[in-house]
Amino acid sequence: MPVKYTLLTLAALAAVGAAHADTGWRYYGGDQGGRHYSTAALIDRENVAELDIAWLHRSGDVAHYGDDMTNTSTQATPILLPAAAGESLVYCTPFNRVIALDPGNGEQRWDFDPGIDRRGDRTFRCRGVSYAEEARTAKGAHCRHRLFLATHDRKLWAIDAGDGKVCDSFGRGGMVELYGGEGYIPGDISTSSAPTVANGLVVVGSGVIDFARATTPRGTVMAFDTYSGKPVWQFDPLQGHPKSGSANVWAPMSVDEQNGLIFLPTSAPSPDYYGVDRPGDDLYANSIVALDLDTGAVRWHFQHVRHDLWDYDTPAQPILFLWEKGGQSIPALAQVTKQSFVFVLNRLTGESLWEITEHPAPPSDIPGERTALTQPKPIAPPPLVDSFLMPANAWGLTPWDKAQCRKQIAALNNLGLFTPISEQLSLMYPGSLGGANWGGGALVADSGLLLVNINNTAFTGQLIPTGTGSATAGRTDHPESGKRMQVTMEGTPYNVEIGALTSPLGIPCNAPPWGKLVAVDLYKGTVEWETALGSVHEMGPVSAPFHIDWGTPNLGGGIATAGGLFFIGATMDRQIRAFDVDSGETLWKYTLANDATATPMTYVYKGRQYVVINAGGHYMFQRGFGDYLYAFALPE
Repeated sequence: MPVKYTLLTLAALAAVGAAHADTGWRYYGGDQGGRHYSTAALIDRENVAELDIAWLHRSGDVAHYGDDMTNTSTQATPILLPAAAGESLVYCTPFNRVIALDPGNGEQRWDFDPGIDRRGDRTFRCRGVSYAEEARTAKGAHCRHRLFLATHDRKLWAIDAGDGKVCDSFGRGGMVELYGGEGYIPGDISTSSAPTVANGLVVVGSGVIDFARATTPRGTVMAFDTYSGKPVWQFDPLQGHPKSGSANVWAPMSVDEQNGLIFLPTSAPSPDYYGVDRPGDDLYANSIVALDLDTGAVRWHFQHVRHDLWDYDTPAQPILFLWEKGGQSIPALAQVTKQSFVFVLNRLTGESLWEITEHPAPPSDIPGERTALTQPKPIAPPPLVDSFLMPANAWGLTPWDKAQCRKQIAALNNLGLFTPISEQLSLMYPGSLGGANWGGGALVADSGLLLVNINNTAFTGQLIPTGTGSATAGRTDHPESGKRMQVTMEGTPYNVEIGALTSPLGIPCNAPPWGKLVAVDLYKGTVEWETALGSVHEMGPVSAPFHIDWGTPNLGGGIATAGGLFFIGATMDRQIRAFDVDSGETLWKYTLANDATATPMTYVYKGRQYVVINAGGHYMFQRGFGDYLYAFALPE
C-alpha cells in the first residue's frame, strides 16, 4: 500500500503549497501541466459525505437548440478567473457559447455566442476556454484580461474576460479563421479542446474524422500571437505523407514555460484501419511531440504506436511532474494511452524513465499491408487492461450466454494486443475507446500517485470489401452504446465495421468491471489499487432499484484534492462520486439529472470550497441530454 497521504509531514505540505498555492482552477487541467490536482482541502474524507448542491445553473441550450442536443457531448470543465480578471467562473457549452457565472451563487454575469456554422454532422462539443493576461494592453483597459475560444467551425476568438465582448486587436473583429483555402466544412474538421496559451502565444489543435476517407485534413497545429492574432508558427505531424492526413492534436496540450516546451499528444493517421498507402511508422503520428514553444521546432518525440491500425490516438493531456527516485529529481511527463499503457518520460529529452521493451506484433493478411514488427511497451507500470481474452475467459450471466460468448471469441482473429484488423472478424481489446481516453489522469500532489479511469470492454472489427456491405460516411470515431457501426474508408478497397463484443443479451463477453478506476504509483511502477467505476443498474431494459457495481464505459476525467479525495463523473449511471485516494473506497455519490461526461473542477471562493461538474450527457451513451452545471459544497 502507498504511504498514507494524510501522513505527509507539515514540511512536505508546505512544499506542496508553495508549488501549488492557488486554490482556484485557472486552466482546463488545473495547471499548465494537466495534473488535475487542487490544494483545496476544506472538503476532506471526514466531511465529504455532507456535500450537497450549493447552486445549479442551466445554460439554456436545451430550450434554444432543441433536437440538435441529440448530437452533442457536454464535456466542458469551467475555469475560475483571477480577481484582477473579474473572478468569474467561465465555461463553454457544446455550441461554443461562453458563459460567465458568479462563483458563489451561479448567477449569470454575461454570455458570448459566436454563432457557429452548424453544417455537417460532426458532434458538437467544447471542453473549455483558456485565459491569459495580455501585458501589451494597458492595465484597466478592455481586453487586458482575455479568454480564448476555438470553435466547432474552426474560428479562434479572443474576448474580454470581464464582459465577454470581442477583443478588436485580435485578428479581424476579435476572430481568426483557422481554415485556409481548403474548402472544408465543420463536418470535415473541428475543434474540441481548449486552446493552449503561454508566453504570448495561443496554440490550437483540431479534431478530424480520421477513418471516413484515406486522405483527410492535415492535423496541423497552429500558434498565434495573443495580442494581434497573427500566425507565428505551425507544425504538421505528417510532413511528406500526401496520401494520408490527420495525426491531429484533439486532446489538450501541456506547457513547460520554464524550459520553453509545449507537448503535443498526436492522434492516428488516416485512415485508421488501413495503412497500405501510408507505409512506414507514420512520422509523428501516435506520439508525444515536444516542440520549442517560441518557434514550433521539434525538440524530441516519442512514438508509442507505430503504423497505427487500431485508432490508438494519444487521447489525453500529457501530465507534467517531477520524478523523485533514487535521489534524483527529473522533470518528467506521464502519458496514458488507449492501449492501457502509462509511459513515463524525461520531458526534456523524451527518454523513457522505465525501460521500454519491444512487443512482437502480428503481421496483417491484407494485401500490401506492412505492420510494424514490434510495438513499444514499458516494463512498468503494468498495462491497466489485461488484453488476453480467450474462449475460456468468456463471461456471461447464465451458462447459455456464456457459451455464446465462448463461441464468438473462438471464431475471432485473435493474436492478442495489436492484432491487425482483417476481413475476418478480429478482436480489438482495448478498442478505440481505450483503455484511457480524453479524461486522462490526476496526480495526487507530489506523491507520484496517478489516478486514471479506464474502459475495459472488448470490441471487434472487420474490414469489408467495398460494395459488399452497407456503410455511411462516418461522423464519429466510436459506435454508439450497444450498436455496431459500419463506415466508409473512401479511397481504400474497404469499409470498416466496429462494435462491442457482446452476448445475444447485449452484455459484454469479457468479465467486469467494464469501467474501473486505477491508482498507479509512478515512482514504483506498480498498481496500488483498482476498483469498479460505475453501476449498470440503469443500463438494462428496466432500471434496478439498487446499484450493481460492475463498472460502465466512461468518458470524462477526474480530479484529486489535498483533502485526500478524487472526484469523478464520467459513467453511464448519472453519478458523481468521491473516492478515497489511498484506498479507492467510495465516500460520497450523488445522482445527477444526466450523465456527467465531463471532468469536474474545484475552487475556494470566499472561504468555501466548491466542486463543479457539467452534466449534459453524451451522444454515444444515448441516455438523455441536458444543460446542467452543478456546484456542490458543504453546508454553510
